[in-house]
Amino acid sequence: MGKKRNWRKFFGKYNMVLIGGIMFLIMVIVAFLATSIAPYDPQHMNMMESLRPPSAAHLCGTDEFGRDVFSRIIYGARISLSISLSVLVLVGIFGTVLGMLAGFYHTADTVIMRFMDGLMAFPTVILALVILTVLGSGIPNLVLALSITQLPRMVRTVRTTVISAKQLEHVEAARAMGASDARIMFRYILPLCVSPMIVRLTLIMALTVLNEASLTFLGVGLSPDIPSWGTILSEARQHIYTSPYLIFLPGLAILWSVMSLNLLGDGLRDVLDPKLSKK
Repeated sequence: MGKKRNWRKFFGKYNMVLIGGIMFLIMVIVAFLATSIAPYDPQHMNMMESLRPPSAAHLCGTDEFGRDVFSRIIYGARISLSISLSVLVLVGIFGTVLGMLAGFYHTADTVIMRFMDGLMAFPTVILALVILTVLGSGIPNLVLALSITQLPRMVRTVRTTVISAKQLEHVEAARAMGASDARIMFRYILPLCVSPMIVRLTLIMALTVLNEASLTFLGVGLSPDIPSWGTILSEARQHIYTSPYLIFLPGLAILWSVMSLNLLGDGLRDVLDPKLSKK
C-alpha cells in the first residue's frame, strides 16, 4: 500500500510533466526515425493513386498528386522539430544575454526593452511575414524570423528574474566583496534564471510549431516541395469536402505537438516554481 500511495503521490505531482514528456518523446522518435517509419518517399508522385482514401497501402490516404499523406506527415514532424529546436537555441542564447543586460544595467534596460516593446507591438505572424518578405523563403530565414518574433518573451522573462535576484543578500555580498559585474551575473544570478528559462523556452517551442505551420499554410517561409504540416493543410483546402482526412490528420499532428509542449511547460512550471508546486 505504501508503494502504491507513493506512486499516486508521484504521479499526482508530475502528471503533466510525464504526459507531456511522453507525448513529446514520441514526436522526437517519429522525427528521428522518419526514414525508417515512412513507407514511401514523401515527394514521390503517382497521379494514378490521386486522392485515395485511407487503406492498408496508404494508412492516411494520398493527396491530389498521389503522394502518401502518412509519409508526408512523418517527414513534417522532422521539419517542425528541427525548426523549433533551432529557434529554441537562438532565442535561448540571445534572449538570456539581452535579458541579463537589461535587468542588470539601467541604461541597457531602457534601450533593449524599448526595442523589445516595439517587436511585441506587432502580431507574431504579421511580423514574421514582413521579415520573410524582406529576407526571402528558406529554412534559415524562417528560423531567423520566428526567433525574432519570440525573442521579446525570453528577454522579459530573464530580465524580471535578474531584477529580483539583484536584491538578494548573497548577490549584495558578492558586490560588496568587489566581484565584477560579469562574475555576479554568470556566477550568482544566471543559475537563478534557469528554471523560468526552461519553462519559457518550452512554451516558446510550442508557439514556434504553431507559427511555423501558420506561415507555411499561407505559403511563405518554405518551398512548396518541403513536406511541412502547414503546407499539407494548405494543399488540402480545396478537398476539404471530398477528402476531409487530408485536413484532419496533419491538424491532429499539430495539435499533438503543441499540446505535448504546453503540458510539459505547465508541468515544469508547477514543479520548478516552489510557489506553485503541489504539496
